[in-house]
Amino acid sequence: MTKETINYSDFEKLDIRVGRVVDAKSLEWSEKLLEFEVDFGTELGKKTIFSGIKKWYNPEFFKERLYVFIVNLAEKKMGMGVSQGMMLTVDDSAKPFPVEIIDPVVEGSVVR
Repeated sequence: MTKETINYSDFEKLDIRVGRVVDAKSLEWSEKLLEFEVDFGTELGKKTIFSGIKKWYNPEFFKERLYVFIVNLAEKKMGMGVSQGMMLTVDDSAKPFPVEIIDPVVEGSVVR
């Protein structure tokens, strides 16, 4: 399904950054969510971000790896916590694939 066409100015509103997952936890109170502590460098610091990928991934898989996140979404209460952003994933019929950065880049780098 294709979504409606947007203007570049709409895209510019998204703050998409590279973050390093410094901690990841499986939440006892949720069957779907993993909780990430993500370092976005000196400008943004650390944020807590939830992702509904628990069914497919062990939290240890993410630690000390770089991923792509949207960091300027309004905070959202999720169960017993609050998510301060969103991890970007590629949707596949089998499972979601987190968008990982393999080459070394600085935490907080802007994705365009």
